[in-house]
Amino acid sequence: MYKGIVQQSKMSGKKRAHSRNVLAQPFLKWAGGKRQLISIIQDFVPKKYTEYYEPFVGAGAVLFSIQPTQAVINDTNSELINCYRVIRDKPEELLTLCQHYKDNHSKEHYYKLRAQDRNDDFKYLSPVQKAARIIYLNKTCFNGLFRVNSSGQFNVPYGNYSNPSIAQYSVIKAVSAYLNQADVRILEGDFEQAVATAKKGDFIYFDPPYHPISDTSFFTGYSVNGFGEKEQTRLRDTCDRLSDRGCQILLSNSAAPLIKSLYNDSRYEIVEVKASRAINAVSSKRGKISELLIYNKYECLIDN
Repeated sequence: MYKGIVQQSKMSGKKRAHSRNVLAQPFLKWAGGKRQLISIIQDFVPKKYTEYYEPFVGAGAVLFSIQPTQAVINDTNSELINCYRVIRDKPEELLTLCQHYKDNHSKEHYYKLRAQDRNDDFKYLSPVQKAARIIYLNKTCFNGLFRVNSSGQFNVPYGNYSNPSIAQYSVIKAVSAYLNQADVRILEGDFEQAVATAKKGDFIYFDPPYHPISDTSFFTGYSVNGFGEKEQTRLRDTCDRLSDRGCQILLSNSAAPLIKSLYNDSRYEIVEVKASRAINAVSSKRGKISELLIYNKYECLIDN
């Protein structure tokens, strides 16, 4: 059922059921990140759930906003997942190397690091070196994009920032503390496999690559493999199975006709929200756009 437009949170002032570290927050810039929608998304988090799943974790804005005590996070982006694991296991080493990169920041240094994944010896870099490299590139590239070419090589041009912030000590340490103190499993792979162990009462938040509103708006550079209509349909089928299993589901996507059609089912409610988007190569296309929040009919924190 389509439920119209929500422009702001109804429950943004309510406290979460458990304490959270406000310093644990996204450590990367990320296209499609959910910082702007957090106060609205929190209204759709179920009051009770056993384990939290986020199969398209991205920069983790939703994960860090609710900080569940039991979670499974996943992504197909190996560079991203490596960052999570390094922050969990070796935050001090990562911070030291990120500071070294910041001290040596220049256009020449940027392109030198960017070129590393074109070389055969890239595979010999340590996980810490790879994580520091991708964080540095993300914070100093044009418009904070993460984009790779068909060979999986980072290909965003230099951003020309005079004094960029690379890795904030307090944020990295807080994220590391959360990942260690909570029971968080970090996976890398397909979304369907990531939720294979989800059971009745678990809560799954899906934030897949958005389906394009138009043929010219399709952003395919996040990973080598695209996420087209076939994958959107497979995701809907996965949501159907999880719903039938008794899982609680929340999904974000574009307000494309295909998405509205896929979830035009008695299992789901569809709510349109306005989201601010700052990552776009064309400044005139930045601003508020319509997106969808889709949830199955669990008892959630919404005034119906």
